[in-house]
Amino acid sequence: MDASDPHIHVTVDLGTETETRNLLSSTFGLVADRPSVVKAGCGRRVPFAMTAQQPEHVTCLPCRDYAAARHQRVAEQLLESRTLTLDPGDLRRAADHHRDLARRYASD
Repeated sequence: MDASDPHIHVTVDLGTETETRNLLSSTFGLVADRPSVVKAGCGRRVPFAMTAQQPEHVTCLPCRDYAAARHQRVAEQLLESRTLTLDPGDLRRAADHHRDLARRYASD
């Protein structure tokens, strides 16, 4: 972990740990502590406080590239999925959401 790194990163799981934490909290009333250090999309281990979920806040270029590619891949997987039983319109909306995030991460 490089304490002199001034950049804001994205976590390798793109913030889904927060959604999982909120789901567990609302379901069971239990809240796990957030990790103090997480793995970022660029491969570094960074303080959780130096990460963001909003594309506009992420300043690490390798993390932005990682998140753009990952969201694009998720969008493609949603549209190609034969096992999800969601309404086709819902799948398209979810894919569009991920494509929009990929576009936002890819822009400067």
